[in-house]
Amino acid sequence: MAVTESRQVVIEATPDEIMDVLFDLESLTEWSPAHRKVEVLERDDQGHPSKSRQVVRIVGITDEQVLDYSIHDDGVSWTLVSSKQQRAQVGRYTLTPVGDSTKVDFELTVDLVVPVPGFLIKKGSKGLMETATDGLRKRVLTVKAGSE
Repeated sequence: MAVTESRQVVIEATPDEIMDVLFDLESLTEWSPAHRKVEVLERDDQGHPSKSRQVVRIVGITDEQVLDYSIHDDGVSWTLVSSKQQRAQVGRYTLTPVGDSTKVDFELTVDLVVPVPGFLIKKGSKGLMETATDGLRKRVLTVKAGSE
């Protein structure tokens, strides 16, 4: 059964500053507790990741997944290529400028292979949503502060 979650956050940064952090997949292990290992497998003509292999651990379940990325005018999305624990995964960050800040909409749909109790899905979803929004915000502001 597929589970879809979404969350919003406003980040005091430009869309480009946020995209720079999203494109830096190798740093995911520094700010996302779920990410154990990230390897960029392919890059596009502009050097942005187009395929990655990631080892993630969420609510005690470890998975190795390969993701394909697509860049959009207003953000980035990805789809699952392969996984041991998931049938499908689709994620997307949509960035909308709002004055000097950017509204970030994050949506993730995951279809697990093995049924997982509802309370574990809720716990895992909550952690993922917090990292994908609040964790991203902290990382963007840290990177921005270091570059000024």
